[in-house]
Amino acid sequence: MAGVRFLAPAFSICGAFAPSNPHAPMPLNPKIEQVLDMIARARRPQYHQMSAQQARASYEKSAPILEIASAPMVTLDDLHIPVRDGAAIRARLYQAVEPSWAEPAPALVYFHGGGFTVGSVDTHDALCRMFARDGQCTVLSVDYRLAPEHKFPTAVDDAFDALIWLHAHAAEYGVDANRLAIGGDSAGGTLATICAVLARDAGIRLALQLLIYPGTTGYQNTVSHARLADGFLLTADTIQWFFEQYVRDKSDRDDWRFAPLDGQRGAPDFRGVAPAWIATAEYDPLSDEGQAYAEKLRAAGNRVTLKCYAGMIHEFFKMGGYVPEVAAAHADAAAVLRRAFGIG
Repeated sequence: MAGVRFLAPAFSICGAFAPSNPHAPMPLNPKIEQVLDMIARARRPQYHQMSAQQARASYEKSAPILEIASAPMVTLDDLHIPVRDGAAIRARLYQAVEPSWAEPAPALVYFHGGGFTVGSVDTHDALCRMFARDGQCTVLSVDYRLAPEHKFPTAVDDAFDALIWLHAHAAEYGVDANRLAIGGDSAGGTLATICAVLARDAGIRLALQLLIYPGTTGYQNTVSHARLADGFLLTADTIQWFFEQYVRDKSDRDDWRFAPLDGQRGAPDFRGVAPAWIATAEYDPLSDEGQAYAEKLRAAGNRVTLKCYAGMIHEFFKMGGYVPEVAAAHADAAAVLRRAFGIG
């Protein structure tokens, strides 16, 4: 990976869609800078230089290195959820507190990141444990099927089928079907945005969509994509490689289920979806599209909270074991979950 590049744009990346934030860009967080320097010195192949199988193995190996310690759980169940094509996908259920059958718990259905190509319930285990403990909720982490073996829209179908399954089987796991949220990071955030619309259309009322640096556009033509194309962990070449694994052909980039921000094919009305909390990172090429999606949801009359984390990069939510400032972002996400669920 190329070395770290320091930027001096004329406006704050965090403030591109937020006129109330006129501040100059923050420098990279010092610990984040160290992470990028370590990656650059290691000179390991980037994902787009590997096969999908090699990339998955690499991500599985590296994912825990910077993570927070795993919180203990009262319940940790590996499940298999049936989906529409007759397959069964893996999922993991987390409960930090013994469920009370008199008072069912709220639940977060979570979709991991990884460009639809890498990642699993294992790579996001520590993060989901944190959400269960600090969000005071059950978490269902979904192992949707990955590309290129499973092309678009398989991940979308798997994600929504998992949400439908939990809604239908909530009582069996001590979950309150009327207090469900969805969330995800990166590609998982994309899936959560789509499930929010599909849930509205299916009559499932969600408490929240928790979107952590979500991908929302089919084309990387924003200012942040141009300015942050290389040297900040997630590169332009890797993004393109992920998309090439996932799409069947170029037309899929215009499907709203691939690009909820600007996809026109089959695009729905976005009014009446669940309230959204969107986290972006100042030095993430996806930052502008996350902010633009917040504006799109607001324009449709939805409640949206947008928070850009200064000095951070893509994937920073999974660096809490090395970057102390990540704890504040975790606390923010957990607090918004508790508020959405009416806890404390």
